[in-house]
Amino acid sequence: MMLWESFDKNEIYVLVMLVISYAAFFMFPKKLPRDMTLLFLVWGFTIATFLDFTIGGGVMDFYKVNDSDKYELTDLLTYFLFAPFSYFFVYFYRRFQIGRKTIIFYIIGWTLLALLMERVSLFMDVVHYNNGYSMTFSIVVFLVVQTTTALYYELILRQQRQTGE
Repeated sequence: MMLWESFDKNEIYVLVMLVISYAAFFMFPKKLPRDMTLLFLVWGFTIATFLDFTIGGGVMDFYKVNDSDKYELTDLLTYFLFAPFSYFFVYFYRRFQIGRKTIIFYIIGWTLLALLMERVSLFMDVVHYNNGYSMTFSIVVFLVVQTTTALYYELILRQQRQTGE
């Protein structure tokens, strides 16, 4: 892994977003238990890494992250951006007591936010589409990931209720 090929707007954008997202993470009141917080931070990082190594520059090569085809430090830092977003998805899910009647609107709202962030990432040269990929495909990815995250959170809550934790 190299540091970066050239330090320009995409590296600056990733660093600024890291500072903003983790500052918000540390400043927001804690609503989730520590173990659940850690779990969803890891979940966000893992999902981003998994998708990048499958549909991204990996197996399917639908997009490239940052400047280079080589693995840069900024690529790794980009994955760390997804950790607080996963946490905030669950944080606000809990905070707003999202239920069966509002879950679809909640997921659509987060999908719109994710699409906005992807648009900014395209503008900042963090993401570069390959092989006919378009933002339309990202809608499906975001809907699946966010629905899975909500279902995973509900499964954890159900397990906690059953075990009395």
